[in-house]
Amino acid sequence: MASPGFAFAAIGLNHGHIYGQTEVMIKAGCRLKAFFAPEDDLAATYSARFPDARRVADERAVLGDPEILLVIGAGILADRTPMAVRAMRHGKDVMLDKPGATTLEQLAELRRTQAETGRILSILYSEHYTQPATVAAGELVKAGAIGRVVQTLGLGPHRIGNYQRPDWFWKRERTGGILTDIGSHQVEQFLFFTGSDRAEIVASQVANFDHPDTPGFEDFGDMMLRSDHAAGYIRVDWFTADGLPTWGDGRLFILGTEGTIELRKYIDIAGRPGANHLFLVDRAGTRHIDCSDTKITYGEQLRDDVLNRTETAMPQKHCFLATELALTAQAKAQRIGGGRPLGKTA
Repeated sequence: MASPGFAFAAIGLNHGHIYGQTEVMIKAGCRLKAFFAPEDDLAATYSARFPDARRVADERAVLGDPEILLVIGAGILADRTPMAVRAMRHGKDVMLDKPGATTLEQLAELRRTQAETGRILSILYSEHYTQPATVAAGELVKAGAIGRVVQTLGLGPHRIGNYQRPDWFWKRERTGGILTDIGSHQVEQFLFFTGSDRAEIVASQVANFDHPDTPGFEDFGDMMLRSDHAAGYIRVDWFTADGLPTWGDGRLFILGTEGTIELRKYIDIAGRPGANHLFLVDRAGTRHIDCSDTKITYGEQLRDDVLNRTETAMPQKHCFLATELALTAQAKAQRIGGGRPLGKTA
């Protein structure tokens, strides 16, 4: 029997992922009661989509409302940890857009606050938890379709020109860098598909290849990581060409001991129409699976976790480890073109 819904609220609307975060909880039977955003333009668009929610003039109206059990947020990236800490200190569970933190110091504060308050801190990695092909791949891997997973290769290309980017988008101190931000998606998937509860960064690098007017910006990054039983490679960038009819050709390759899975999550270029394509190779042959009808369960699971104090949507340790690895990769990254000649050590 489904659990009853409850009231939730949003604080911070700066990234479009807030709409997916909101909708996944509404579909789970919860009610968006209120939201706070200082930006009138963002508030107007959000209110038009969710007219039953009340815009409040101060976030304290949300944090002080005992009916609101969960606060969701997709504020400016560097502001997400401070908001989550305030919410947890007020007895609220929290669901953030990725990344939940932009520095290792912020992550330490999140961990400390979560441990002290006992609240739930969940990060909605949309390329996994609300992406049907990724969810379907998880079900296949769990069922043993490709044996034991030994490596993942995650590609996360993005297009800058989807819409006018705000000033903070170009500033490393506000976003945490490319590996912290979009690289965190692929880090989380590596941990999930390999079943790793410990891992380390082998090597990482970042670059600004084509944006000289914003020298602090990173338009490319990659990393290698490993656990004691699996390896991973991740590449993210901001070079999706205008000719692609979606924002990025996100792909995931999963290597198992008895087969492989390839996900073409958002487009099968010059191939089948639509999104959510899964290609499976096993001992029996090869096949294509349309994952469009795969059920998304994250919202229902988080709803139940809030009510039952469980960890079915995302284990807390997993949430923090994915963030830690992305932040560590960013902190350790060598910068290509940073003035150090090849072959020279620092």
